[in-house]
Amino acid sequence: MTHSDTRDAVPWRRWLAGAAMVCGLSAALGVAQAQSAPEPAAAAAQAPAALPGVQSANIFQIAPDASTDPKYAEQTNAERGQVQPGNNAPMWRQVGQGVTGVTNFPYPEYGTLIQPFVQYPGSAYTNAGEAWRQVRNNLILPYGGSLMLIVLVAIGIFYASKGTLKLHGAETGRKIERFTAFERAAHWVNAIAFVALAVSGIVMAFGQFFLLPVIGTTLFGWLTYALKNIHNFTGPLFAVSLVVVILTFVKDNLPRKEDITWLLKGGGLLGAHEVPSHRFNAGEKVLFWAGVFLFGLIVVASGLVLDKVIPGMAYLRSDMQIAHMIHASAAVIMMVMFMGHIYMGTIGMQGAYNAMKTGYVDETWAKEHHELWYDDIKAGKIPAVRSVKSGTATPTTPVKA
Repeated sequence: MTHSDTRDAVPWRRWLAGAAMVCGLSAALGVAQAQSAPEPAAAAAQAPAALPGVQSANIFQIAPDASTDPKYAEQTNAERGQVQPGNNAPMWRQVGQGVTGVTNFPYPEYGTLIQPFVQYPGSAYTNAGEAWRQVRNNLILPYGGSLMLIVLVAIGIFYASKGTLKLHGAETGRKIERFTAFERAAHWVNAIAFVALAVSGIVMAFGQFFLLPVIGTTLFGWLTYALKNIHNFTGPLFAVSLVVVILTFVKDNLPRKEDITWLLKGGGLLGAHEVPSHRFNAGEKVLFWAGVFLFGLIVVASGLVLDKVIPGMAYLRSDMQIAHMIHASAAVIMMVMFMGHIYMGTIGMQGAYNAMKTGYVDETWAKEHHELWYDDIKAGKIPAVRSVKSGTATPTTPVKA
């Protein structure tokens, strides 16, 4: 070899020798360490404490539960965070259990993100909010919607078979005042508010099934948002007008012995002649006491709770859920009852709409549909009712008592 070859080989040989020496020393140290290594338990005891701020534990380690670690529930989030950084499962477990957090709002349950799980009779262990959702989606909506469709179809079949109920006799042209201006004003304010609440409520509850696929999510979102505000602000108007209607018409809706005969014969609507009745027949009285008074006041009371206008209430989630279920159920029954009332007051009976539009009905109409009321007028037992000539706006001589 030349001098240059010898010079290039020397560093290579030195590097090889150095590597062999390092490997030999590592092997020797490994054997010595293995001979003097303590048991695992002793090694854990001799391990130095972790430096502050150093997180070297396995972040994917599964956290122990109460079944494996009796002190698991006593550990604080801070302690657990030192050995399991990033594991927020304990926090969400507490949230699911209904643990109240810290909030600056001075209202109850504002620091509770999720209602606690509870055991309902005859049901599985479930969350209270989920239980309310199941009642709404699986009971109120399907059964309430089906009931309204059934009644709507029944009204359609009745109209197709009977048509508008006509008067049997010819009109005389003599008009009798059936409703005063104040009575009609109270009725129309309450009726308009009811229709606004019914339409907005139906769209909010059932619109996702028959409107959303047609108009799309954007327009449906704006529509429901607008109807929600209409619903909320119309509710108090409906409540006030409902009280006025009840006080206005309660006297003429008191039960009388003639109402029993009317109910037993079904009003005579399917026969040739109606059963004689006073100013309001038994069917209208049932609508008043059940639809207006009972379910109307239930809808108003539960609606005021949902509007959060009742002073002194805490408005807990459970209170609002119960109020919603009561409100929705009573509203469906009320709407079903008034569907028949609206039908009979418009296209179902000749002359019925004019009674609420102008306040007057023909003498023949009064005699055929409310014969006892007509007899009281002719006998002068109702001094507040006036008889006018057809085509005139000025009342003639009032009926004397």
